[in-house]
Amino acid sequence: MNKLHVKTGDTVVILSGKDKGKRGKVLETSPKEKKVIIEGWNMVTKHVKPRPGQAGGIVKAEGAIYASKVMAVCPKCDKPTRPAYKIDENGKKSRYCKKCGKEF
Repeated sequence: MNKLHVKTGDTVVILSGKDKGKRGKVLETSPKEKKVIIEGWNMVTKHVKPRPGQAGGIVKAEGAIYASKVMAVCPKCDKPTRPAYKIDENGKKSRYCKKCGKEF
């Protein structure tokens, strides 16, 4: 079982690579490959073959990036943080910011 520290819809900051320091929203996660796709960053060119009713050509699309190269950003304090987890008395698991202590 593979788990990632970020979820779809999280805002993340890129820690390394050509887009280092940029922020974006996670569009898709792939826990099996341990990769994420971030909106607007790590753009790659794809050659698309024409299909019936669809034109071919060279298309730009977001490429996958390893999840270990991104860090979640707390929506409350707006700082990059490693999410921590706690279980309340009802048994519900939640993520919280290690810097400000608020849940996200």
